[in-house]
Order: sequence, then C-alpha cells, then structure tokens
Amino acid sequence: QVQLVESGGGLVQAGGSLRLSCAASGGAFSSRAMGWFRQAPGKEREFVAAIEGIGNIIHYTDSVKGRFTISRENAKNTVYLQMNSLKPEDTAVYYCAASKPLAKSTYDYWGQGTQVTVSS
Repeated sequence: QVQLVESGGGLVQAGGSLRLSCAASGGAFSSRAMGWFRQAPGKEREFVAAIEGIGNIIHYTDSVKGRFTISRENAKNTVYLQMNSLKPEDTAVYYCAASKPLAKSTYDYWGQGTQVTVSS
C-alpha cells in the first residue's frame, strides 16, 4: 500500500514562495507518476502539475506555468512542488498523488493534503 505525506504548506504573502514536499512509501517510487492537485473552498479538485516516472516528462496547468516547478528525488522517495510568485488565487489545499507503477496519468493513491494560504 502506498502512503503519501505532504508537508510545507503555510501562510505566505502574495509574491512569496513555498516548497511543498511529498514523501512516499510503498515501493516502486521511481516508476510511478507523481502529481500535485489542489482544491479551493467551494471548488472542485484541479490538476496542478505532474512528473512521469519513466522519462520524467512534466506537465503543468496553464495557470502555474512559469511560477511552479515540480521535481522528484527518487533516492528519497520524494516529490516537490516549488511555488514562486504566489497569488491569492493559489490558496487551496494541495494534495500529492501517485500512480500505480508505470502508469502515467491515473492516480490511485492520495495524501491527506496541506493547506496553502496566500494573503493579498
């Protein structure tokens, strides 16, 4: 069973930065696609960024391109989301997700989430 634990959320002023981390357990980390999603109050969960396990191909939603960077450190079973130039509309609970081994964009495992609040 895969377990995901997010950390690094908090309160930051607009224009500031945060780095989220997601530590995974359960094996086969390097072959799993890892994604970050977010859910703002009253809204549906939305995709933010993902990094594939094979080839490390990266995807971003348009609203974060140029501001957020996803990366992974397979030796530590950890995926990161560096968030720069934060805006109030980035306020949400951020969730880490993992795919089954060798899968690309279907996420079967989810973390509990970490709150990110951006003040104006």
